[in-house]
Amino acid sequence: MTTMHLDIVSAEEEIFSGSVKNIVAAAMMGEVGIHPKHTPMITPLKPGEIKVITEDGEEHFIFVSGGVLEVQPDIVTVLADTAIRGEDLDEAKAAESKKRAEEALADKNDKIDAAKALAELAQATAQLKMIENLRKKSK
Repeated sequence: MTTMHLDIVSAEEEIFSGSVKNIVAAAMMGEVGIHPKHTPMITPLKPGEIKVITEDGEEHFIFVSGGVLEVQPDIVTVLADTAIRGEDLDEAKAAESKKRAEEALADKNDKIDAAKALAELAQATAQLKMIENLRKKSK
């Protein structure tokens, strides 16, 4: 069985390090699937899910708020702005963050930075979508 080494790190901590069969990530250009011996590439990541399948077939789901995916034939590195294991996502916190961002965008008198509110909205929406997907997979 062919595997590759994967490291997922954020500014706060190392989230994952180990041998994997494949990875699926939310890149800016669209969803990308990475297998061992993949052509080298570097691509920015958008807020979303990274699905990891380890060499023993176990699935791990990790949320990233953005960052960079670097692929080498035998090593893949994800440098994430923020990375959270799927089981550690807080639905109430994500829903509140989404609500705050939507309110900030709707309030034309508020002097909040629209780009910051849009980024917060995208991140919260991606977290809620991942939580929903994890629920469906666990049924």
